[in-house]
Amino acid sequence: MTVKEEETLFEFPCKFPIKVMGKVGAGFHQQVIDIVQRHAPELDEASVTSRMSGNKNYVSITVTIMATSREQLDNIYLDLTACPAVIMAL
Repeated sequence: MTVKEEETLFEFPCKFPIKVMGKVGAGFHQQVIDIVQRHAPELDEASVTSRMSGNKNYVSITVTIMATSREQLDNIYLDLTACPAVIMAL
């Protein structure tokens, strides 16, 4: 197996779910969508789901994109983790 094959376990393009967690409010949902759309402009609202925490203080948003490369995914995660409203991105 080459180094290139070891680096990427995915065969692109592929559907890829990105889960992002943050506090409820302050436009968090839209911030996440805006960040992901910068790198995956074909994103539509049907590809976005959200779930509130039990005490309704936090929300997890799952955005499923058609990932085209590892570089694209890396850039999305870099931008998400740089956003102060994002607590965690998986």
